[in-house]
Amino acid sequence: MDLMRGMAGREDAKTNGRRAWMQTSADIVYKEKAMALDGLTLGFLAREINEQLAGGRVDRIVQPDDDLLIIHLRNRGKSHRLLLCATPGYTRIHLSEKSYENPEQAPMFCMLARKYLQGGRFLGAEQLFSDRLLLLRFSNLDELGEPRDILMYFEAMGKHSNLSLVLHDTILDSLRHVTLEMSRVRQMLPGLPYVMPPRQDKLGLDEATEDALGRRLTGAEGPLHRFLFHNIAGLGAHSARELAHRLAGDAEAPLGSLDRAALARDLAALLAQLPDLAAPGLLVEMDGTPREALPFDCLSLPPERQRPQASLSLAIETLYFERDLRNRFNQRSAGLRRAIVQARERALRKLALLEEEVLTCEQAEELRIKGELITASMHLVPKGAREVSLPDYYTGGQTLIALEEALSPAQNAQRYFKRYRKAHTARKLAGEQRQKALEDVRALEEALYYLEDAATAEEISQIRAGLADGGLLRHQGGRKARRREAPVRPLRFTSSEGCLIQVGRNSRQNEQLLKTAQGDDLWLHAKDIPGSHVLISARGRDIPQGTLVLAARLAAFYSQARGQQVQVDYTRRRLVKRIPGGAPGQVYYIGEKSLLASMTPEEAGTVRKA
Repeated sequence: MDLMRGMAGREDAKTNGRRAWMQTSADIVYKEKAMALDGLTLGFLAREINEQLAGGRVDRIVQPDDDLLIIHLRNRGKSHRLLLCATPGYTRIHLSEKSYENPEQAPMFCMLARKYLQGGRFLGAEQLFSDRLLLLRFSNLDELGEPRDILMYFEAMGKHSNLSLVLHDTILDSLRHVTLEMSRVRQMLPGLPYVMPPRQDKLGLDEATEDALGRRLTGAEGPLHRFLFHNIAGLGAHSARELAHRLAGDAEAPLGSLDRAALARDLAALLAQLPDLAAPGLLVEMDGTPREALPFDCLSLPPERQRPQASLSLAIETLYFERDLRNRFNQRSAGLRRAIVQARERALRKLALLEEEVLTCEQAEELRIKGELITASMHLVPKGAREVSLPDYYTGGQTLIALEEALSPAQNAQRYFKRYRKAHTARKLAGEQRQKALEDVRALEEALYYLEDAATAEEISQIRAGLADGGLLRHQGGRKARRREAPVRPLRFTSSEGCLIQVGRNSRQNEQLLKTAQGDDLWLHAKDIPGSHVLISARGRDIPQGTLVLAARLAAFYSQARGQQVQVDYTRRRLVKRIPGGAPGQVYYIGEKSLLASMTPEEAGTVRKA
């Protein structure tokens, strides 16, 4: 059997590749799950990382998220970023060109990594057992100036993915802590010995000799790709199919139809030659969307769907960056959404309690009248009575009044007057509390609208900060972190008449607009629904009608009624007042005029930005 048999029949490879991707009878795209980072690909990455980074100096370490670490290194006069991500479904390690938003305070793992690695040297990456396990070696000086080796184990194992910092075989820390309750086999906690993940009964690439493969082939049955997957370490399902295709020209070729001695020889030779096949690429969908990162040309897949890449790191980053960023963004917004919904439910419950506990005007008046009736007919009230029926000069009949046995008639009358005054005061306070609760509900509903429309992590942070400023949520990170926050910047547009129109994207930006506006500027807002504050800068001149209409349409678009016609109120800024004690951006206004406006997303895209 010729080792490159699959390569020689290029047309057969194309045909088989198309068969794998398309069901010819229905023209349906191949729907197998996307390939995870397997041991084979990880081996190519380790060689690429060593080529670029081995011997480099660790300059900086950041941890943008709980399970994402980026190590900045300098080697041969160039700066590099090594990204390590342990997020299930997005697990990867590669050289990166992308920037991430870092937290104000570094997590503990990041602080330890800085302590032990920063200023040291990266010695290299080594794949262990040809599987999804990488050992990264670093060298640095200890407190006494003596050199020491620090190890970092990267485990790309699906939901069990992890990254551990290890010194003298002891775990300093791990991105993911694994307790005894989570696993009886292997705990990952600071201070415990680092234990290697259990090995599968598979041959590593350095163990896959002709004799070893021949012994495993003896008595084996089934498709060739299944044998490779279950017997060669580090092969994912896709990699196993590709190697089977290269060996037999068909991934589904049954072992019974193949010469096993020749297969063992050719397989051992192919596995030994794998590093020389390096030709990174991207497998794309029919619409060009990245689907897989490929360490080499895959003969079992359509060649027209494979795009060459400058490096495997670039291919993986192209595949994962947008997906991972969107996933992390959705996680952050989901947490804030839950907090907002819970705060809104608390405010609504408070409203309901206020309605239940406060006496109505009629009930309060009954208390006053009973006190007056007792005072007017005190001589008819026997001592120690539980109740008494007294003449009611309001109705002309009799009214039954409950009494406290231990109190005198005069004290019972004063008791009713006191309850009346208390109910009157409670109604007044409840009215204020009810108004505040209603304002809180409106602010929280508006925040939900802003959150649905948010596009960046910074906007999410500003939404949370605005609610925290209004006392609706807790601040995160303390005062020091709040001082470092980036300045808010509303959207800015220019009308055809040259007027500046600004649109707040959250409560903080709305507040900023109010503070910086002049009294003659024109303020707009969609009526009675959550939406952005819109401001037209007058600059001492009359505002053209075209600018007013454009601003109203923007106010309609940046509101909960997006795409629909809505009433937009507008008035001068000097007639817009902040609600005392309200959350940022909460206002009331007078002297308003209104017009109907709407704007579609397509129309919004044509508005000129300032």
